[in-house]
Amino acid sequence: MSVLSEPHFHNEEAAFERLEAIVWPEGPICPKCGNCEQARITRVSGPTARTGLRRCLECKKQFTVKVGTVFESSHVPLHKWWQAAHLLASSKKGISAHQLHRTLQVQYKTAWFMFHRLREAMRDGVQSPMGGDGKQVEVDETYIGRLKGAPVKRGGGAHKNSVVTLVERGGRARSFHVDTARMGNVMPIVRANIARESALMTDESGIYRRAGQDFASHDFVTHSKDEYVRGDVHTNTVEGYYSIFKRGMKGIYQHCGEQHLHRYLAEFDFRYSNRIALGVDDNNRTVRAMAGIVGKRLKYRDSSGVGAE
Repeated sequence: MSVLSEPHFHNEEAAFERLEAIVWPEGPICPKCGNCEQARITRVSGPTARTGLRRCLECKKQFTVKVGTVFESSHVPLHKWWQAAHLLASSKKGISAHQLHRTLQVQYKTAWFMFHRLREAMRDGVQSPMGGDGKQVEVDETYIGRLKGAPVKRGGGAHKNSVVTLVERGGRARSFHVDTARMGNVMPIVRANIARESALMTDESGIYRRAGQDFASHDFVTHSKDEYVRGDVHTNTVEGYYSIFKRGMKGIYQHCGEQHLHRYLAEFDFRYSNRIALGVDDNNRTVRAMAGIVGKRLKYRDSSGVGAE
């Protein structure tokens, strides 16, 4: 018996029951008027009734658990959404939309859009400060892909997308797609996302030369002099994150449009921040991804066209 033998991966009623237990832990809530009085919400039954359909006696509207989530208006069966979520959440370096379209037997553009909706669900809307007293946060920047219309240059990253990532040792990762990796773009992100009591770890980049005045301490390693570790001063953790990220982007996805990069970053941040070392297994990671669907919408026409994977 495999993980995918669970009923909610194959049975539509079981899929709705599983999702309802996550989204409505205390019972159904009407997404139209906010009514949560269970006696005033009824289940719609009958031979033609849709699975999971309910009716609010306050506003007289019908709804399912998918309304007000990234699954709203989707014609894909919910049990296939569960399969897609598990495959994306459990694959360390991601899974391509072509693979999903073959596995779930859906159209390629359907699979592509399913993954973007799930990445939107994985996006962390809570921006509480990282680190804290006695904790270290590493910051680094990397370059990936190619800016549309930018001529390719040998060396440097001027023609590539710039990414800044903050990693709390033993904790979460948070990444940002920035226009250019310069002090004026990077330091506001660092200040807004890291607690002032934290110990900041970076390389020798001039971007962070004034960071010491904002945090408990600021130490850096000088890569240009082949220095990579000095006691507990290093950026190996964030570089390890980039290793996974780039293997996934180059080996699995191969190409990412500039307008979609922030969602791919959300995907890799989510898996890293909910990894097995923090006590989160594949099943729990999938449940956490599904819990993030509420209050988010992503329409196909708003996703700025179809990208290749």
